[in-house]
Amino acid sequence: MTNPEVRVHEDIEGLAEAAARLFVREANEAIGGSGRFAVALAGGSTPKATYEILASRYASPSDLDWSKAHVFFGDERAVGPDHEDSNYRMAHEALLSRVPVGSVRRMRGELPPPEAASLYEEELTTFFGGPPRLDLVMLGIGDDGHTASLFPRTPALDVDDRWAVENPVRKLGTTRLTLTAPAINAAKNVVFLVAGEGKAEALREILEGDADPRDYPAKLVRPASGPVWMVDRAAAGLLS
Repeated sequence: MTNPEVRVHEDIEGLAEAAARLFVREANEAIGGSGRFAVALAGGSTPKATYEILASRYASPSDLDWSKAHVFFGDERAVGPDHEDSNYRMAHEALLSRVPVGSVRRMRGELPPPEAASLYEEELTTFFGGPPRLDLVMLGIGDDGHTASLFPRTPALDVDDRWAVENPVRKLGTTRLTLTAPAINAAKNVVFLVAGEGKAEALREILEGDADPRDYPAKLVRPASGPVWMVDRAAAGLLS
């Protein structure tokens, strides 16, 4: 595994613009190599800003052949696709309804979580013809160090033989759907988008601390080629 790369941007707007450019670059490289681009999207305000830039500035086929983009998700709440908390709904409104993507494979949060996780795993293996290898996984972090729906001290952190699972999160009183660390680490590229002073302490611990990854699950993300951390100056404030 190569060391993580940290790119500091002045503010969330600059971060989102740079992330959109990275998305387009990775997409075109993947399409040029294999004829398709498989990406897992993240929820959250920073990814949303990125998706809105993609839809407004890079919707043209001359920028990106969206018909060859196949969209997956890193995690989802146990809600339907129209619910205000749905990661799918946010991505649909910000991006997916505005560009002609080849396919969208959402996590079915309205189903019982074990069933939804099993269906998603099946969808991944069917699409890839075996173990999934996404071209790009987009992630954020919480101020508790979670990423996707891999929360501290939750059962999914110990899973090494599944690609997608249901994950009971006791502190939230709910169960989430999430890609597992092995699925994320199998991706060709992983990028974290992190903005705001509220994330600074967690970011320092993840990148420079020696805490147990079970307490800061983003530390479990260790793909062979990265990951890339795109952060704004406020989030980077405590990094050495």
